[in-house]
Amino acid sequence: MSKIFVAGSISIKQLDPKVKARIDSIVEGDHTVIVGDADGADSSVQSYLCGKGAEAIVYCSGDTPRNNAGRWPVVRVDVKHAAPGSRAFFTAKDVEMAKAADFGLMIWDARSTGTLRNVMELLRRRKATVVFVNKTKSFLTVRDVEQLELLLSFMAEPALRKAEEKLHLRSSISQLRHKQAEMFG
Repeated sequence: MSKIFVAGSISIKQLDPKVKARIDSIVEGDHTVIVGDADGADSSVQSYLCGKGAEAIVYCSGDTPRNNAGRWPVVRVDVKHAAPGSRAFFTAKDVEMAKAADFGLMIWDARSTGTLRNVMELLRRRKATVVFVNKTKSFLTVRDVEQLELLLSFMAEPALRKAEEKLHLRSSISQLRHKQAEMFG
């Protein structure tokens, strides 16, 4: 039984039928869903799972999850090094989810740096992510740097600039490429 890190962009409030079908497959495969507590895709995934009577584990930064539709077990990530509510505060939870997961399923608006960061965090840990690109209604699997670069091609130039600023994309991709070369070298 694998653990699947399911997350996505805050801007996504409705799950596409293709995403629901993928979540159904995860549940039917008796995999464990680990999901965050944010609004948007996280809370939409929680609502969908709750409606199906499915189980999940909710991760949150700090003491109390913002959303827990199914009153599921909670993993509270202790965050001493970041101010509550800051980007670093919430990122700590995502890093722990990437550590705990075997695979990822991300629902992405082709802009969100948080969702992109999750894909990169999983890739850093040599874990594959299936990304649903909401604007094209298609899935892309990211297992290596080349597939990550293909994913980035869905971003408009302003979103890419924002991602470079927040995530230091060029540097991160270079590090991932080096790590990938070491793995096969």
